[in-house]
Amino acid sequence: MIPYPQIDPVAIAIGPLEVHWYGLMYLGGFIAAWWLALRRSRKSWSPVIKSEVEDLILYCALGVVIGGRLGYMFFYNFPQLVADPLSLVRVWEGGMSFHGGLIGVMVAAAIYARKIGTTFPALIDFVAPLVPIGLGLGRLGNFIGQELWGRPTDAPWGMVFPRDPEQLARHPSQLYQAFLEGLVLFAALWWFSSKPRPRLAVGGLFVLLYGIFRFLVEFVREPDGHIGFDLFGWMTRGQLLSLPMIAAGIILLVWSYRTQPLPEGRSEAKSSEAKSGA
Repeated sequence: MIPYPQIDPVAIAIGPLEVHWYGLMYLGGFIAAWWLALRRSRKSWSPVIKSEVEDLILYCALGVVIGGRLGYMFFYNFPQLVADPLSLVRVWEGGMSFHGGLIGVMVAAAIYARKIGTTFPALIDFVAPLVPIGLGLGRLGNFIGQELWGRPTDAPWGMVFPRDPEQLARHPSQLYQAFLEGLVLFAALWWFSSKPRPRLAVGGLFVLLYGIFRFLVEFVREPDGHIGFDLFGWMTRGQLLSLPMIAAGIILLVWSYRTQPLPEGRSEAKSSEAKSGA
């Protein structure tokens, strides 16, 4: 068994004001997305130019926060939402859903694509490789905050989380997710998107790989106590929500390579317009 590293979930405390590591991880994810977006915007096939990156990150950040909170309340805590609608805005009590955040980002991307005159598929392919770093950092925030831990295990790397009332050695499933959803997913998408691909191929690979990784890790992640298992006595809510992602990813990749041409970017054209004063 590996001792759990004692890390205070509160990173900064100034009087009554407390800044948690989880919030800083979110901030770090948005900063990383901004930096990576600037790099990708230099590509000739990019649908976004440098001057549009900051607004894009702002739109996506709002989509993550609003969609993540709505998704958590609808997917994981709907009875509480019905009984106490104001619980939706009490974000300091915790509760964010990746699947809700994904929907939120898709809505934000659709709105922003319309604003800058590009297409939704082009923008989704641009945004997809920016997301995994934030996902990985978010899981590290879960680990530091001692939440969403794994199921009991006798593996030598099991950990006892001090806040666990049962004090059982558990899988550090947050770290598994940080590795798969963060590092591995980022490496795969960054490599895959380094060259022009048919429209929605990058987005399709994102939802496919995330769905697979999340489905697998759920086997060692403790189900939500107020939900338990949804199907067959073993399938969790996270797995149930990931199945449509896996199916959608396969369909998108097949459809993309069969029907879609390689993208034509806007960067060069818009740069020329800016230089000519058009």
